[in-house]
Amino acid sequence: MISETKVAIITGGASGLGLATTKKFVENGIKTIMISRNEQKLAETAAKFGPLCVYKSYDLNDLAGIPALINEIVKEYGIPDILVNNAGINQKKDFLDVTDEDFQHVLQTNLISVFAISREVIKYMTEKESGSVVNISSMASRYGIPYVIAYSATKAAIEGMTRAMSTELSPKGIRVNCVAPGFIATDMSAQALNNDPERKNKVMSRTPMGKLGEPTDIAEAVYYLASDAAKYVTGTVLVVDGGNSVGF
Repeated sequence: MISETKVAIITGGASGLGLATTKKFVENGIKTIMISRNEQKLAETAAKFGPLCVYKSYDLNDLAGIPALINEIVKEYGIPDILVNNAGINQKKDFLDVTDEDFQHVLQTNLISVFAISREVIKYMTEKESGSVVNISSMASRYGIPYVIAYSATKAAIEGMTRAMSTELSPKGIRVNCVAPGFIATDMSAQALNNDPERKNKVMSRTPMGKLGEPTDIAEAVYYLASDAAKYVTGTVLVVDGGNSVGF
């Protein structure tokens, strides 16, 4: 179990994979600060999970305000031990219909904001020469999945950034790893797959376990990488996909 003194930040921590991770952290005695735009979901989640679960309502696309946000969190709760970069958006659109603005919007949310918040949190982590950052990637970083060009680009970049960050920051006592979920049963995936029977059939037919993963599967992987059980693990991408990436 991670020590009760640990403090974690989870972006997008009130829905989907982030919600499952928040629940796992709180159950293991970690003070967990959720960051998201949806204040209603944040408040509901905090009320449900109790005093170890708190939140900051903030749009991470507002890059200029991130340093002040992290400074505020540090003053209230102390230097974070863990940062989980989970928040992200997807856009399913034909390649030729994706506008520059579409691409930039996904890039800003899924990649640039991840860099910005990581930089600000790590500034504090380096003060005590310890910390764990867990980024969330996707199978879209490994496959050529049609209609998600911007999302695929950002997730491939997240994995590259994870390796570069780990090499530079691990000597400072900060581990950086990544979880790459396969096809997980969330509201987002249900919307995508249920409206596209051909894609759903392809997903299921090449997944050796023959089923979608659960959000808790990702939460367990994130918890492991954040914990002292992974104290000699850095720069890795942990695939959690029921064998989809090796299935035929």
